[in-house]
Amino acid sequence: MKFTKSKRNNIIFVIVIALMLIPQTRKPIQIILHKGLALILKPSVIDKEKRALVSNFNWKLKNQSGNVINFQNTKDKVVVLNFWATWCPPCIAEMPSLQKLYNDYNGDVEFLFISNEESTVITDFMTENNYTFNVYKPLSNYPVAFNVSSIPRTFVINKKGEIVIDKTGAADWNSSSIRTLLDSLLASE
Repeated sequence: MKFTKSKRNNIIFVIVIALMLIPQTRKPIQIILHKGLALILKPSVIDKEKRALVSNFNWKLKNQSGNVINFQNTKDKVVVLNFWATWCPPCIAEMPSLQKLYNDYNGDVEFLFISNEESTVITDFMTENNYTFNVYKPLSNYPVAFNVSSIPRTFVINKKGEIVIDKTGAADWNSSSIRTLLDSLLASE
């Protein structure tokens, strides 16, 4: 029996749908799909005249060790702010690229990974995946500029407090274009 291209595509489509319906395979397949989409759907830089300004930096956060920080400490710095969760397939898909970016820019760029999940859930996830960045839990409401209604949501903020990138959904944060942007933001006054 010879399969036409159309029949083959239909069979593949049915297999993918069937795998998506099976609970044990749904999450891994979603993660793979989001990793593929992240390579296609790149974060874009907001035009200078359209950038929102973070006007309120009064936001308290607590890391996994219990240390409390104020977002005020990031004023006049380049910031990568990521809202995520361990159960979120697009969040999981973009984490390896964020870890690589963190490895190379930590100390120069302020990285804030924000999650509302229980500390034990986050710790287990971080250990299982060998992630080394700090995760913070909000202790107060986030500034209005971060109108987060879905995750993952990532913001890149320049030293002036302007939101340079506002990306919802998975992305490849370890790309050459993001690295070039961060280098230029770090070099600017």
